[in-house]
Amino acid sequence: MEIINREYCTPFITKDGSTIRELLAHRNSAIRKQSLAEATVPVGIRTQLHHHLDTEEIYYVLRGTGVMTIEDQTRGIGPGDAIAIPPGKRHCIENNGAEDLVFLCCCAPGYEHADTVIEDPS
Repeated sequence: MEIINREYCTPFITKDGSTIRELLAHRNSAIRKQSLAEATVPVGIRTQLHHHLDTEEIYYVLRGTGVMTIEDQTRGIGPGDAIAIPPGKRHCIENNGAEDLVFLCCCAPGYEHADTVIEDPS
């Protein structure tokens, strides 16, 4: 049985600029085909617009408020919202609230920097 507490997961910055703690992934567990991370976006910060070649993602907002953009759609988000991000769809998330925006990020296959393509800002 594997149980990993978030306090023992070292945070790192993803290619799009968010800070994540990988809770379960191939780097720290027996999990091989997906990953689960806790992501944090500080107040006033927006991740870089990007897409994933192969990975589909689910974001589940735990705390804070923000704005989610997927392709040409933008919506406000808050605690309890689950967001589906199919592979290949350009997306970013912005914290427009007064506290850290914290969400779970489920990736299948698991998160890899190499699968993240940053969009040209011009």
